[in-house]
Amino acid sequence: MFRLFETLLEVDHEIFDAIVADIERQNLYLNLIASENYTSLAVLAALANPMQNKYAEGYPSRRYYGGCDFVDIAERLAIERAKQLFNAEHANVQPHAGVQANMAVYFACLEHNDVILAPALAHGGHLSHGAPITASGKFYRVVQYGVNKENETIDFDQVHQLAREHKPKLIICGYSAYSRVVEFDKFREIADGVGALLLADIAHIAGLVAAGAHPSPVPYSDFVTTTTHKTLRGPRGALILCKSEWAQAIDKAVFPGNQGGPFMHVIAAKAVCFKEAMSEEFRQDQFQTVANARALAEELQRQGFRIVSGGTDNHLMLVDLRPFNPNLTGADAEKLLQRAHIIVNKNAIPFDERPPMKASGIRIGTPACTTRKMREDEMKLIGRWIAKVLRDPEDETIEQVRNEVVELCQQFPVYAELWETMKSLREEAIVKSS
Repeated sequence: MFRLFETLLEVDHEIFDAIVADIERQNLYLNLIASENYTSLAVLAALANPMQNKYAEGYPSRRYYGGCDFVDIAERLAIERAKQLFNAEHANVQPHAGVQANMAVYFACLEHNDVILAPALAHGGHLSHGAPITASGKFYRVVQYGVNKENETIDFDQVHQLAREHKPKLIICGYSAYSRVVEFDKFREIADGVGALLLADIAHIAGLVAAGAHPSPVPYSDFVTTTTHKTLRGPRGALILCKSEWAQAIDKAVFPGNQGGPFMHVIAAKAVCFKEAMSEEFRQDQFQTVANARALAEELQRQGFRIVSGGTDNHLMLVDLRPFNPNLTGADAEKLLQRAHIIVNKNAIPFDERPPMKASGIRIGTPACTTRKMREDEMKLIGRWIAKVLRDPEDETIEQVRNEVVELCQQFPVYAELWETMKSLREEAIVKSS
């Protein structure tokens, strides 16, 4: 792998420098983005392999092009490992991203203008669940449900009522900003009551599900979609699982329905990711991710913040900033914390009165810090740092916290050998050119 970067430096030092700078950023900043993680070097190596050169439209043993013998091996391994990891009947490993995975499910089981019952974006759902500005929102009639205003958990009375009223063909559960256990069995019961299909989008919690740290939707759902790069800790991409009766329709909806040639180097990396996810180390890391999230949420509560729904059962939390400082927006908090090398994202909270680009909250997740082997003590420290910066956002305070953050980050390096090698290569190149 290191030789590849040496070649890159010789060809394009500007891109090389940008990569080195971003590895430095990943090392010296605390990444609390709930949807980000760090892949292993094995996954990175698989991504940088020459299978990327191969056009492989179709599926193993059913390709449009010749010369696919070995990419077939990689895709079959990815398929079988995904099925084993999640105990699923069928797996399609070709979707390039979560949006494409969800669209493929819609194309497989819906007609234009069919009704979908889906979570509202402002209540933890995702754009691809039928937001009006997206293709799914334009192709289908989308009815949205949300959380209960009292406890900020899924309002199953509302879901049941809307299902009976609108008779959806598909019900979606699964969220990008929801911190509680998803009760897939209740969604199955509601779906059966109105003759609907059920899609569970577990893009955020897939790693937890694979490890047994969150209940699995597979026994209850007709379709399960997920990205592979969040808690699952793999390459950027996606995966569809389904009942065997839907296998042919799903495969046709992916190719040729929504995509052309698959990214075979990414599929090889997905296969590596699925194998790693079967390990005991991965399982322990997923349970630790949940423990870390709870520790961080509890510390933030002690510091005067409000955690939406009162806490977390998974890898993330929504932090309501208003009790801490009514005038502080999520956008402001995001910018202030980034100056202290703490990366979060602004996020609307349920029933938020502020617009999404300002928001009253921030979303925080622990997968990336857990992959770096940080534990509860570090989470409590991070919680205190967040409060310190947002309580006293003066330059001196931010600089002090930034220095402490960098010191902590250096104790938990990311791609340390790779980073040192690339810096050495750049220094040698500068000396040679001078």
